[in-house]
Amino acid sequence: MNNKRVLVTGADGFIGSHLTQSLVREGAKVKALCQYNSFNSWGWLEDVNCLEDIEVVTGDVRDPFFCKTMTRDVDTIFHLAALIAIPFSYVAPASYVETNVNGTLNICQAALENGCQRVVHTSTSEVYGTAQYVPIDESHPLQAQSPYSASKIGADAIATSFYQAFNLPLTIARPFNTYGPRQSARAVIPTVISQIAAGEEKIHLGDLTPTRDFTFVQDTCAGLIALAETQDVLGEVVNIGSNLEISISELLSLIGRLMDREVEFVAEEQRIRPEKSEVFRLWCNNAKLRELTGFQPGTCLEDGLRETIRWFTDPANLARYKTGIYNV
Repeated sequence: MNNKRVLVTGADGFIGSHLTQSLVREGAKVKALCQYNSFNSWGWLEDVNCLEDIEVVTGDVRDPFFCKTMTRDVDTIFHLAALIAIPFSYVAPASYVETNVNGTLNICQAALENGCQRVVHTSTSEVYGTAQYVPIDESHPLQAQSPYSASKIGADAIATSFYQAFNLPLTIARPFNTYGPRQSARAVIPTVISQIAAGEEKIHLGDLTPTRDFTFVQDTCAGLIALAETQDVLGEVVNIGSNLEISISELLSLIGRLMDREVEFVAEEQRIRPEKSEVFRLWCNNAKLRELTGFQPGTCLEDGLRETIRWFTDPANLARYKTGIYNV
């Protein structure tokens, strides 16, 4: 990445802001896309320690003209811009198609027309749906169990078509559940930590029975960069995960122990997905990532949780989260 001209879409988000920092440390010349808004807010980029070393642009991946202008003179694109909240996709599915599918189309078309050397398109483990076998490798069938996952399946198909039809040098990265500082309270780990840190004795959650494969955000970013630096992954879909499965119930107990708190976990109806939409089991097979890039995540779950807890329990950080309401 040293001296590469790199564009990160969705740089104002959780993973995008961490990836931006990682790329600056690698010596890349980073252009960071934040979604345009009248508040002139750059999201989580406001908090990074390298703001003076990046070029911040504001815009929207839904606009093809903007995407064509933004991707000029760019070597590598990390495409992370997306709508990701599963509950909101139940009530506003068209917006997910517009951002996730059409936005990916616009980025791929712009990258092709401007001769970009590499595109890393970010997918999600949600496209697999509930595991038909474990651990889940890249050959696992895709199952659209929510409008969100359907939109990401569509986005992945668009990205793949540009490699197959036009030889766009593209790789699809498929992270499993990423966690860490700055994550949205929509996700289970931040919502548990923030409620406990705010002094709540009853922690409101959804279904506690599903299992997930959690990856610390720095490892996800390192995996994305490893894919961008490896030629053997062109046209490939590659999982990024820890190869460790844990139930939400077990995770909650672990967080309670690390925070030295005994709390009661309460299932709340509005937080529970529709029965056929819930993904009950995700467990990553990361062998392909190791074989093609030599990289594998190195942060154990306890260490990653401790770092996440330290960040969320800082009063200045906790104050950003509305722990008393359900964040759809």
